[in-house]
Amino acid sequence: MYALSMKKLIAFTILAGFAAAQQTRVETGGSGTAGPNSDKVPDVYSTTTQFEKVQIWRFKYDTDLLAGMEKMVKENHIVNAVILSCAGSVRGYQVHQVSNRDLPAKITTEKDPSQPADVISMNGYITGGKIHAHMTMATPEKAFGGHLHADTKVFTFAIITIGVLPDNLDLSKLDATNYR
Repeated sequence: MYALSMKKLIAFTILAGFAAAQQTRVETGGSGTAGPNSDKVPDVYSTTTQFEKVQIWRFKYDTDLLAGMEKMVKENHIVNAVILSCAGSVRGYQVHQVSNRDLPAKITTEKDPSQPADVISMNGYITGGKIHAHMTMATPEKAFGGHLHADTKVFTFAIITIGVLPDNLDLSKLDATNYR
């Protein structure tokens, strides 16, 4: 009887481990302000600047991509930057995408800690020291992407190139969901 119970416990533990590593998709409620557009806000906002320098970061196996980027931003005292590119691969990922067409936006978070993928691209901004990165990945079955979250772990390596902008450049309107 003990041997049978132990076999059931081992089988349950293995199945639970597989279940914990499965892909999940969760939709959450609206984010941002759903107010109407203002006539005082232009249809397109523009600013002119130049790169102060370009930095290239290489991340090793099993590094959390977002945490590593946050560490580099802090260590290098980066206030504003453009994320220009990324190449490499991940062991698993967590991203989100918008999942509706009306304000406020609904967000679907997709997480798969056991699905490796090639990183095809990454772009976005660092504004006020905060990272807003979007990435595209591919598996043998599909290409997909979204807003980068924690728990996206590097597989072989990841190389990210950023263009650092002046600290005093005001980019606050670029990422403001209520600037409309």
